[in-house]
Amino acid sequence: MTEGRVLAVTGAASGIGRALTEQWVGAGGRAVAVDLAAADFGWATGDPGIEIVRGDVTSPATHAAMVEACVRRFGGLDALALNAGLTAAGSLESLPLEEFDRVLDVNLRGVVLGLRAAIPTLRASTAAAVVVTASVSGLGGDPGMWAYNAAKGGVVNLVRSAAVELASQGVRVNAVCPGPIRTGMTAAIRDAAPAVAAELERHVPLQRWGEAHEVAAVIAFLASPAASFVTGAIVPVDGGVTANSGQFSPPARTGPE
Repeated sequence: MTEGRVLAVTGAASGIGRALTEQWVGAGGRAVAVDLAAADFGWATGDPGIEIVRGDVTSPATHAAMVEACVRRFGGLDALALNAGLTAAGSLESLPLEEFDRVLDVNLRGVVLGLRAAIPTLRASTAAAVVVTASVSGLGGDPGMWAYNAAKGGVVNLVRSAAVELASQGVRVNAVCPGPIRTGMTAAIRDAAPAVAAELERHVPLQRWGEAHEVAAVIAFLASPAASFVTGAIVPVDGGVTANSGQFSPPARTGPE
């Protein structure tokens, strides 16, 4: 599905982005991996199938450099995974507006910038695809997470609108909505607030946190020609969280661990 195809990934140094890059290149594809200047790319250094671009996704220059690297190093761009993300917690009254602005800039504006930079080059691919990492928090509300909810909710409808607009140009656009996933971004919850982490796990019908590679596998499918008739889809990768009405906790696990 990925053999010879060129993928650009933002937020690529760790978590879902790293898992996706490794899966893609491991299956014969090539990738341009984008993350902040301080990000650790030690795992990717020297891999001939990976080109590294450092920069902030809130800057148009970063996305321009990403597309330029795809064309210069690999000859084009077939798929784009806009995965970079940032969260913030705090009440409507207490969260500094500067943090709200940053959450919107990274999670929503960063997607717009990525789309605008990549679309002209994607049009030249015979099977162009964009996949955006949204969140189950973009499908509903969470206490104290209003900034993240607003940003990811915007991402969900942006994806739908972009899919409709770009379909006639041969560019598919879809989103994945992860639930609780073990990544660096969620490590603080698991390490500093184990009771909260356990409560989150209890609300997942599959009764566990997801792994980055499980989300990456869905992104890789949506970015591949195998998903050629899928566009405008919002795909939960959440262990069943969004299938539950929320009025009752799902049954506890009874099968083998």
